[in-house]
Amino acid sequence: MANSYWVEPDVRFVKQLKRLGGDTLKKCYQCATCSVVCPISPEERPFPRKEMIAAQWGLKDKLVGNMDVWLCHQCNDCSTYCPRGARPGDVLNAVRAYSIQEYAWPKWLGKIVPDGRFWWLLLAIPVAIFLFLLGVTGHLHIPEGEIEFAKFFPTLLVDIIFVPLATFWIPVVFGIGIYRFMSDIHKNAVAEGKAKRKDLNIPDFLKSIACTIPTILSHSKFSQCTENKGRYLAHILVLFSFVGLFVVTNIFFVALYILQIPGPYAQANPVKILANISAIALLVGVILMISNRLKDTGANVGKGSYFDWSLIILVLGLVVTGGLSQLTRLAHLPSIAYPMYFAHLVLVFCLFAYLPFSKLAHLVYRTLAMAYSRYSEREPCD
Repeated sequence: MANSYWVEPDVRFVKQLKRLGGDTLKKCYQCATCSVVCPISPEERPFPRKEMIAAQWGLKDKLVGNMDVWLCHQCNDCSTYCPRGARPGDVLNAVRAYSIQEYAWPKWLGKIVPDGRFWWLLLAIPVAIFLFLLGVTGHLHIPEGEIEFAKFFPTLLVDIIFVPLATFWIPVVFGIGIYRFMSDIHKNAVAEGKAKRKDLNIPDFLKSIACTIPTILSHSKFSQCTENKGRYLAHILVLFSFVGLFVVTNIFFVALYILQIPGPYAQANPVKILANISAIALLVGVILMISNRLKDTGANVGKGSYFDWSLIILVLGLVVTGGLSQLTRLAHLPSIAYPMYFAHLVLVFCLFAYLPFSKLAHLVYRTLAMAYSRYSEREPCD
């Protein structure tokens, strides 16, 4: 006798998915076109048809913790060919957004980051912190003389704010979410027969992560998309520009605190050149992302929710304020350079502090889900 399953529809969950961009989920009439045309769906228990059923019924337990939701790269081939305009790609994107909220800690922050009503509060938090610190240290003014950002916002203050964010806040907060996430996807995979392995061996799982990294770096999954090939170039530019800027930040950190070489650094400095190239690549990548989302292709593809756009606008703001800070410094325009640098630091704070709750968190969760798919022997290690 087959195992019974007690269906408990969660209407509130359905409404939240609609708010997060999955407003078309009720149009699905289960023709399975989406699972047939998806170029990256596994042959065994393919997605997203079964996820669309669960979304329509409000079966939260079938979606939150489901690794298949994260294996989807939102190619939107499924949405393009959907005869009813149900946009499965957008629905799964909404499920991922909801899942990020579910795994978030503290929970209240996980709820307000994707809520468009509170964008002003998320910006006000770093602005208030920065103004307070600049005020009590006597730096709340435009310095005279040659432009040096350290005279306006001392390096020590920058480190007091951002080092704890990078070394404590993100690892602890994200660590809690990752632990919950991994527990759930393992439990779900075993229960639904998607995992050939019933244990969760950490050393073996780390090997699966190492196996997955080349797929992430090459974006080979994106390259399999047929309808939105433009997303490949945009995402690869953004990914490697972030890698480049991460490398630059760490090199300058070593230069300042170990080698005792303070900035500003010459434009001909090789590390500075890497920084500028990465910034330009980031700007081009973000512009391509915006163009791809706004482009009218005639397909059944949505333009994205606030949750998607908030990260795109944040990254655009980062690269614009960072670039203008440098250009206005070189042009000797202190009245513009210093406020622009302040705005840049505010956006950097938002990127770091809200990372575990924003769309950027999907990079970590998707990587873990892809690694688990290989660990569970559902997909081969390329």
